[in-house]
Amino acid sequence: MDSRPGLTHTPAPLPRDASMGPPMPGFITGFYAALLGLLLMALSLNVIRLRYKYRQGIMDGGHKELALAIRVQGNFIEYVPVALILMFFDEAVKYPAWTIHAMGIALLAGRMAHALGLSQNEERSPGRAIGVVLTYSVVFSASFMALSKAMQGMSL
Repeated sequence: MDSRPGLTHTPAPLPRDASMGPPMPGFITGFYAALLGLLLMALSLNVIRLRYKYRQGIMDGGHKELALAIRVQGNFIEYVPVALILMFFDEAVKYPAWTIHAMGIALLAGRMAHALGLSQNEERSPGRAIGVVLTYSVVFSASFMALSKAMQGMSL
């Protein structure tokens, strides 16, 4: 500490350690959101590649391969944001970390399986079916978990 009048020394904050309690919620969901964000970028780049290949700026121009790529990307956008929002809420209200990890792994695996399955076959495919089951399982589970905690919090 400086001995001159009016001057004080404020020590630098210490690094966070385990004795300070659990970290703020969102780190687990954030991890899976980042991985899913990278998957979205891959799906988007595929659409861009096919738009360039077929010289198609908007819509699909009747090109089946481009139409499927657009649909794969669109389906991802339809389900992933709500799943991540629900997972974040579930993490914030302190569900066990393993449940958030399980949902994150299932969502990531499901979206990858769905993208591969739909990209390879517009009709039925094992990848598409697995993707649907895993994605719906995450959304249903995360929804029921969030609803349960929300009702407890509202004293219903």
